[in-house]
Amino acid sequence: MSSTNIIILVAFGLYLLMMIAVGAAYMKSTSNAEDYFLGGRGLNAWVAALSAQASDMSGWLLMGLPGAIYSFGTGQIWIAVGLFIGTVLNWIFISRRLRRYTIAANNSLTLPAYFENRFRDKKRILLLVSSIMIVIFFLVYTASALAAGGKLFNTVFGLDYHLALFIGAAVILLYTFMGGFMAVSVTDFIQGTLMLVGLLVVPIVAYTMLSGNLSDLLNESGAVGGAAGFLNPFNDGTRSYTFVEIFSQLAWGFGYCGMPHILVRFMAVKSDKELKKAKNVAIVWDILSLGAACFIGVIGRAFLLPVILGETEGAASSESVFIEMIQKLFTENLALPFIGGIFLCGILAAIMSTADSQLLVTASAVSEDLYHQFVNKDADSKKVLRIGRITVLVIAVLAFLIAWDPDSSIMGLVSNAWAGLGSSFGPIVLMSLFWKRTNLPGAIAGIVAGGGTVILWDYIPLAGGQTLAAVTGLYSLAVGFLLGIVVIVVVSLCTKAPSKEITDEFDRVMRSQD
Repeated sequence: MSSTNIIILVAFGLYLLMMIAVGAAYMKSTSNAEDYFLGGRGLNAWVAALSAQASDMSGWLLMGLPGAIYSFGTGQIWIAVGLFIGTVLNWIFISRRLRRYTIAANNSLTLPAYFENRFRDKKRILLLVSSIMIVIFFLVYTASALAAGGKLFNTVFGLDYHLALFIGAAVILLYTFMGGFMAVSVTDFIQGTLMLVGLLVVPIVAYTMLSGNLSDLLNESGAVGGAAGFLNPFNDGTRSYTFVEIFSQLAWGFGYCGMPHILVRFMAVKSDKELKKAKNVAIVWDILSLGAACFIGVIGRAFLLPVILGETEGAASSESVFIEMIQKLFTENLALPFIGGIFLCGILAAIMSTADSQLLVTASAVSEDLYHQFVNKDADSKKVLRIGRITVLVIAVLAFLIAWDPDSSIMGLVSNAWAGLGSSFGPIVLMSLFWKRTNLPGAIAGIVAGGGTVILWDYIPLAGGQTLAAVTGLYSLAVGFLLGIVVIVVVSLCTKAPSKEITDEFDRVMRSQD
């Protein structure tokens, strides 16, 4: 191993040790289930905002998005636009109501528990169905994050993929197992800060070091359609994007109000005052990070000449554009490998900040919603806490096994999991907070219709041996989300109205918004 790689490895080692130290520090203050899963509802604005955004974006922000723009041009920005719109709407319209309603609804600690308490589901159908869906989707989601971490270590250090996978999984497991929600949130705050610094510094430094005019360099890079086509967000260099293609990318924003690992941050903020500050911090973070990630794709195309990354659709090498820029800037030109190592840790941070949150949400679904409610109703809080920690261990091992294949499609798994969670939970979260007439049958039907639509759309060959996703080019989240809302409204209106107890509680929560 070269001296440069050794210095970068030291930076990685120090960073990973810091994450473990945070977990150990919070282990002492984690004494019950509410501490472990919601941090005692004690998050401040900065930690809530940055942990929510960091747990949301994952490695996609630093690898997937820049890689897509590097390969195909700025026509790939529409997913980022959709995610930004979704983030803003989620913080403005969902965060405050959800926090207050989960407190009013018997102090619900998890999203499935909120559904049960909100609709007085005595048969616990909502709790069971929601928990199972969370476990299934987040197991695959976590596996994709662990695989991304393995590929990062493999690319930077040349480590065997499976050894790299083990190292990343072990560190995430340690601090999540020990410290629970507060450890995850504080580490995500650190990781969100590190991600943002790297996203802002690297493209600016690269831009100042370009060897010529940006347009000339883009033409030289062989971008399809030249600089004009590459920089036009409405075409791919050869043709204009269709409405369906742009709408499908924008539709990623629908997923936000159905993501348990994001919504749980809203539930955990300690006050409305802190929540308001968190909203502003999160929106600014999103503008800067998404804009910078897009800028990396553009600048990277001009900076990394001669072109050294894969140019065919789906080529994994295009996703390493950020890594290649860091290595060229800080190890070849500026000869600052330790600083480069810190920025490379930003990519690891993006991966870890998502994986830890997914582990914790899955653990809460198993221990609190399944074990405590269906297996051992008399279990005390400490027993639930132990089961939660065991679940973190089991899920991490299963995700590790799923991620064992280095050729698995990370982006495909993320896309399907995002669509499944967003379509299953997004419509019912939205309707439960804004429409008093929503009832239990409507809630159950909406979750089943939304999640079922994604499965049918993406996996079942219903159109001449092809899936509807392949035939139409329309993202399943757009279809599942909208159908889920329609089903909730129709079924709720066709069945018995919610009880006076439920509607009175709704009115109390809404009045408290004033």
